[in-house]
Amino acid sequence: MRKAIYPGTFDPPHRGHVDLIERGRRLVDELIVAVAINRDKRALFTAEERVALIERSLRSTDGVRIIPFDGLVVELMAAEGADFILRGIRTFTDFEAELAMAYTNRELAGNHHAETLFVLPRLEYSHYSSRRVKEVASFGGAVDHFLPDAIRDDVAARLPRR
Repeated sequence: MRKAIYPGTFDPPHRGHVDLIERGRRLVDELIVAVAINRDKRALFTAEERVALIERSLRSTDGVRIIPFDGLVVELMAAEGADFILRGIRTFTDFEAELAMAYTNRELAGNHHAETLFVLPRLEYSHYSSRRVKEVASFGGAVDHFLPDAIRDDVAARLPRR
C-alpha cells in the first residue's frame, strides 16, 4: 500500500489545497493530510478547526486521513509507514524552498527513505495561498472565489477585514 503525507498549515484551506488533496489521493492508496501546529505563526484557526474545515471541503474523504501534527514530517512518515511527501509547487521560488526541504528531509530520514513528490497546481489555482487570502481580506477585498463553498462563510467570518 502506497502512502503519502501532505503537510501544511492550511490556515485557511483554499481551493488550491483541496485540488491538490483530491489529485494527490489518486497517486497513492492513502493520503495523510498533516495539519501543522505551527508555533511561529499566528493561526486564524486551531489545528483541530483546520482539520474539520478540510474534511468539510472535500467531496469525499475515501483514502484521505486528516490529522493535526506537531513535529518533523520524517518522523510522521516513519510512524505511518509513508512512502512520499506530497508538495505543491506554484512558482520557481516555491521550488527552491521545497527542494531544499526535500534534501533536508532525506538527510533527516536516515535509513527511512523520504522521497518528495512535487505536484503542479491547476493553472487557475497557481497563485492561491493562505497568506494571499488573508492579505486580500485585510484590505477589504473579496476572497470568496479562493475558498471552497462548504467553508466559505466560516472562513470569511474569521478573516480580518478593514
